[in-house]
Amino acid sequence: MGLGHLREDSMKFEIWFKEKVNIVDEYLSEIIKEKDNPQKIIYEAMNYSLLSGGKRLRPVLLIGSYELFRDDINKALPFACVMEMIHTYSLIHDDLPAMDNDDYRRGKLSNHKKFGEANAILAGDALLNKAFETGIEAAVCSNSENSLKALKIIAKSSGTEGMIGGQVADMESAVNISSIEELKYMYSLKTGAIIKSSVMAGAILAG
Repeated sequence: MGLGHLREDSMKFEIWFKEKVNIVDEYLSEIIKEKDNPQKIIYEAMNYSLLSGGKRLRPVLLIGSYELFRDDINKALPFACVMEMIHTYSLIHDDLPAMDNDDYRRGKLSNHKKFGEANAILAGDALLNKAFETGIEAAVCSNSENSLKALKIIAKSSGTEGMIGGQVADMESAVNISSIEELKYMYSLKTGAIIKSSVMAGAILAG
């Protein structure tokens, strides 16, 4: 294969990727409706981080895996957005003073700097809840056993045997990680687990 073909394939991939990112962004923008009620700040805090851009790697991986087997991605879209909400909640909590203590995320003030620590914690919690609310609603509507299997994989990958476990290992790393194997283990959970589950969930949703 010549360089011309490689450039052409690269351009096709970039077009495909941007198209999927736009679809995901549009779907995400409809999930959290801001309301004029006493807790209205939470909707703003959730959307502040969720709609702040980002590569959307996890949802696009899920869609791409699904598209290997099926053409219509409408069934996969809610689950793709589940992955992004889980990822976003983890970033909000990761930036908190008790963890990485970062003032900025994606060129903007981090959530706790914009809305305060309490609201940032609650915004992260709310995004995690909204992720599974969205996934369960989609599974019920589809009446599909594969949807439940996909949700189970996603849940496990974001819990104590996945992303949260990796974050705990990261917090302990200053004193406890002493080998490349331990470092690989940490990142296989903290970063790798939900990337892996994105691909697996897309394939399972497609049957």
